[in-house]
Amino acid sequence: MIAAVRRAGDARGRVVLEERAVPEPERGEVVLEVRACGVCRTDLHIVDEELPPHRDAVVPGHQIVGTVVSAGPGVDAALVGSRAGVTWVGGIDGTCPHCRAHRENLCDAPAYTGYDRDGGYAQYACARADFTFALPAELDDIEAAPLLCAGIIGFRALRVAGVEPGERVGLFGFGSSAHLALQVLRAWGCDVYVSTRGDEHRAFARRLGAAWVGDAVERPPVALDRAVTFAPSGDVVVAALASLRKGGVVAINAIHLDRMPEFDYDSLLWGERQIRSVTNMTRADARDFLAVAARENVRARTTVFGLREVQPALDAVRSDAVDGAAVVRCSLD
Repeated sequence: MIAAVRRAGDARGRVVLEERAVPEPERGEVVLEVRACGVCRTDLHIVDEELPPHRDAVVPGHQIVGTVVSAGPGVDAALVGSRAGVTWVGGIDGTCPHCRAHRENLCDAPAYTGYDRDGGYAQYACARADFTFALPAELDDIEAAPLLCAGIIGFRALRVAGVEPGERVGLFGFGSSAHLALQVLRAWGCDVYVSTRGDEHRAFARRLGAAWVGDAVERPPVALDRAVTFAPSGDVVVAALASLRKGGVVAINAIHLDRMPEFDYDSLLWGERQIRSVTNMTRADARDFLAVAARENVRARTTVFGLREVQPALDAVRSDAVDGAAVVRCSLD
């Protein structure tokens, strides 16, 4: 098979195409023929080594849509031939205090797809069967791929922020995850206020029904009940905090933050305002969001690249050249 591989220590941001053997499933695993894999900013953190390498070489990509072609021991053979999705969290230990408390997103020994395990920028990928998800028939492969991280983690961010139907919610940064979260918020009857850089991103937010759109750190004209930050910038977090009413919440939807600047406690945090981080996702988040996406017709706007174009796809996401989500079609047909 052909796979795009990140080798530790290579030039920043570089992946190379390599021929590899098709993986064989071990106990509890399945092998999928990959149809599509979404491109996530976390992939950039990995290939840019802003997250330290966990392996000498890894196939990135963790928003995988594929067909199960083989199953290892202990896996129901009926899964073979089914369509399934794979997300960022590729496994947990199941024994740590967090797992036992049903907070598997905080597992002390997780395995991440495309970081600890080879991911989906390849013709085939291996995954734990209990960390795959049936996908709604309403969603085609390209539409489904961005939902498997961008969609799920955005949905969890809304939960972490405590969003209630009808509230005023700010989205700071407007890429793959935020444009899906906006659609969920609109379905919940919320007024959505978007602060983001880039004229095209702002125009896209307006087309999706944002009540107001401004620049990256611009404050909306009303006090927000909740806010979610998607840009990996501490300055954006402070801008979101400055936009809250008393008792409001900012949820930081980023696995990596460039820095956190000093800010004035008395004017920005006092009044029982809160900052919460969003860490990974649970399988329940995935199942719940996929059901919401099917019911509410949540759809990703996508730009499609071929498997031999993984490098240009990563570069396009890095430069904010994509409205919505970038998706790699992994067939070589």
